[in-house]
Amino acid sequence: MTHPAFEHIRTAHLPSLNIDVEEYRHRATGARHLHLASGDPNNAFLVAFLTVPQDSTGVAHILEHTSLCGSRKYPVRDPFFMMIRRSLNTFMNAFTASDWTAYPFASQNRKDFYNLLEVYLDAAFFPTLDAMDFAQEGHRVEFAVPDDPSSDLVYKGVVYNEMKGAMSSPVRRLWDDLQSALFPTTTYHYNSGGEPAEIPKLTHADLKAFHARHYHPSNAVIMTYGSFPVEEHQERIEAWALSRFQRLDLDLAIPDERRYDAPQVVETRYPLEGGAETRRKTHVVLGWLLGHSADLKEVMEANLLSGVLLDHSGSPLRQALETTGLGTAPSELCGLDDSTRETIFACGLEGTDPEQAEAVERLVLETLERVARDGVPQDQVEAVLHQLELHQREVGGGHFPYGLQLMVKALPAVLHGGDAVAVLDIDPVLKELREAIRDPGYIRNLTRRLLLDNPHRIRLAMAPDPELADRLAAEERARLAALRETLGEADRLRIVEQARELKARQEQSDDPEILPKVTLADVPDELKIAEGTDATIAGTPVAAYAQGTNGLVYQRVVVDLPEFSDELLDELPLFCDLLTEVGIGERDYLDIQALQSAVTGGISAGTSVRGAIDDAQSIYGVFTLSGKALERNRDALAALLNETFLQARFDELSRLRELVAQVRAHRESSITDNGHGLAMMAATAGLAPCGALSHRWSGLQGLKRLKALDDSLDDTTALEAFSGRLIAIREAIASAPRQFLVVAEESALEGVVKGLERHWQANPAATSGKLRLEPVNRSIRQGWATNTQVNFCAKAFPTVAPEHPDAAALTVLGPLLRNGFLHRAIREQGGAYGAGASYDPDTTAFRFFSYRDPRLAETLEDFDRGIQWLLENRIEPRLLEEAVLGVVGSIDRPDSPAREAMNAFFGRLHGRTAEQRRRFRRRVLEVGLDDLRQVAERYLTGSNASVAVVSDAKSLARNEALGLEVTSL
Repeated sequence: MTHPAFEHIRTAHLPSLNIDVEEYRHRATGARHLHLASGDPNNAFLVAFLTVPQDSTGVAHILEHTSLCGSRKYPVRDPFFMMIRRSLNTFMNAFTASDWTAYPFASQNRKDFYNLLEVYLDAAFFPTLDAMDFAQEGHRVEFAVPDDPSSDLVYKGVVYNEMKGAMSSPVRRLWDDLQSALFPTTTYHYNSGGEPAEIPKLTHADLKAFHARHYHPSNAVIMTYGSFPVEEHQERIEAWALSRFQRLDLDLAIPDERRYDAPQVVETRYPLEGGAETRRKTHVVLGWLLGHSADLKEVMEANLLSGVLLDHSGSPLRQALETTGLGTAPSELCGLDDSTRETIFACGLEGTDPEQAEAVERLVLETLERVARDGVPQDQVEAVLHQLELHQREVGGGHFPYGLQLMVKALPAVLHGGDAVAVLDIDPVLKELREAIRDPGYIRNLTRRLLLDNPHRIRLAMAPDPELADRLAAEERARLAALRETLGEADRLRIVEQARELKARQEQSDDPEILPKVTLADVPDELKIAEGTDATIAGTPVAAYAQGTNGLVYQRVVVDLPEFSDELLDELPLFCDLLTEVGIGERDYLDIQALQSAVTGGISAGTSVRGAIDDAQSIYGVFTLSGKALERNRDALAALLNETFLQARFDELSRLRELVAQVRAHRESSITDNGHGLAMMAATAGLAPCGALSHRWSGLQGLKRLKALDDSLDDTTALEAFSGRLIAIREAIASAPRQFLVVAEESALEGVVKGLERHWQANPAATSGKLRLEPVNRSIRQGWATNTQVNFCAKAFPTVAPEHPDAAALTVLGPLLRNGFLHRAIREQGGAYGAGASYDPDTTAFRFFSYRDPRLAETLEDFDRGIQWLLENRIEPRLLEEAVLGVVGSIDRPDSPAREAMNAFFGRLHGRTAEQRRRFRRRVLEVGLDDLRQVAERYLTGSNASVAVVSDAKSLARNEALGLEVTSL
């Protein structure tokens, strides 16, 4: 039943997603409410606003942060982070996109859901927007020594440092430059996150004015998803927020971009570590502005063309970009972006040089001309439509719940006046496209209309500049020095006083009981774990799980990792990366890429290596080859996995050379996005074999080795030797014992298992022993130098294996230290974007970390101060309960149906049986404050900690006293 404050517009059932889409409009304000009714118990909410900044001060981004720092009903300093601790949420966050800001959450618990709803609505519509919160979250100037006006001025602020970190990524900078050039006159011309040089220009008054103009129900879209009745949502939304407003006539609609008459050429720069080689470090991309993202037909046509051109290595444009000698890899921007009002298609190369920009453009345009003249094989077009159908049907989940995935998919179109039902239900348009592609000229005409005859095109070359970082730093110092010259005595005292007031505010203890909460009494009694059945085919074990997969089937071949030489073990990650990208038997990689696209939703290879639950020095590892497909393609998937597993060929040497260069490019570009993870890998590399292996494979040590390998492969002899090593790995894995994992709808499961039986022979007898790794026990102090304007710090202490009685207390200790000390000391006072602590069972490490951090030595000291805080102060029982709630919430977080089955299978494989997992959860619920102090004293007070830092070379040199062994990346 619809609440009387809302007008029901329509309801549409979407069979492909098994949801009902219900559309409503709030009568008084015009706020739109979209409810996705589903049987899913993981209910979700989102409120979003069209936000259209007209500069790069980051006003929308800083407002997103500051809105969550206290509201009319909840006047505490950080209700968002406090609610994370007082909740059983399965997701809580806020996002700032180019033209919208959203506040989403999800929870399975009804009480918790409505607790969060009340806090979120109050934060969005009635924030306090305190000047001190603006100074903390956005930007401020302080003296380097806060109470010493004779010291230098410095910029501080969470968003300021976050964006310094974000803009350290060349790919992020490339995207912002491209979007700015494609949109010279509209809001997309500006960096909605904020340019570090522009952020200090934003005033507190500007922030409040932006909120008043944009955060009104007349400019709002509210979305809900799940099993809770829509009338319950609407009753609360009306009472807690919308009833206090009347309609406003807001003119925030984004106009069409003024189109170029001819293609444009743009050159930009990005910082590179001083002294680094600049050759082959340039990015060259071409970008086109296409049609409206709210027009589903236009978007689907653009998606179809993008897939035809770029879907896999056999696609014409991707093949041209992968095989050219002009660069090392296709740009990470390749593809269609439909997140803005008008969509963007981009393609290009990384690892090239500025003087090659024209040649790259010529390569792209000649390839497009060839497609427009000759077309592409019909089966390639049909394969792209198959991929679109598969992605439409797959049920996602995990850390970003499925309901929120659907909401975010529909949100841009809804904000820009599109049809939410059409965006979510693409089946009618897929049917239209299947008819359209019967015309042999359809793709040819689409290529010409959308791209070749479209003059609104940018060619952007972004080159490395080893002096840019120093120039930017000098410009910042000059701005601060000029500002300092204008300060009178009263101004200086005001800056000192603001720093004092902010610190006092950060250290004040707000009454958390103002906020609603759940308690341990609200925690479910049992942990739900997927259950399967065991069988055998041709003597090979099969684990089969019946799950609600919406018509998809998942198959995995799981192989005991055999013994490898050190040389082959180092190569195993690359073997996994390359296995599904090469040819099979008599067919080359182009044929196989086309086959994968036609019958699967993708196949991939990987490894899973974990320590034993009672001894982390004892490991067990498996290799996995995985694939998914629509049920009608289950047998084709089984055949393809079998052929890939047994017949993958590594004799296409030029292909191997291209792939290694692409893997290297991707790994290098992701350093600053995962700097904290890489630092933690380095810090735990000396504590257990799994830690050493992670650092060796996926960490900074592995990246350094990958770069050396890539540099060596221009030599034919080295390339042939590399090929031989991959073949040796394939043969060793093919002769090792294996088993299967299958996940499908219950009605399809028997057919999937029979399909496996038709394509796989008996399990081989082992020809060598299982993988073993030497015990590891050493301390590490490392600094890794790379291109970054911020730091990533990690410290790790050796502890115990997960079955040890202390493991539960160590697990609870992490969130307690984060909530009680680290968040305030490192994020709020230190200005880092994030900080925390956690227990890692596979490396038996207790780890501290910071993310996008302006400080280095001070943060490492704060890690130690956090331990002292725990041991020297009376800890409120509330903090314990909040930490336990956080751990249990993460244990209980639902995943996609397929992933829940896989987690159960691999957990059992590594000794994490259902019984063990439930036992550990019970231990977590029994942890007391004395347990936390005891494990802290026992494991975190010695001198055996390891330290690793990812930073720039100059910062590491300034912190020489830390005694870090510095390695340059």
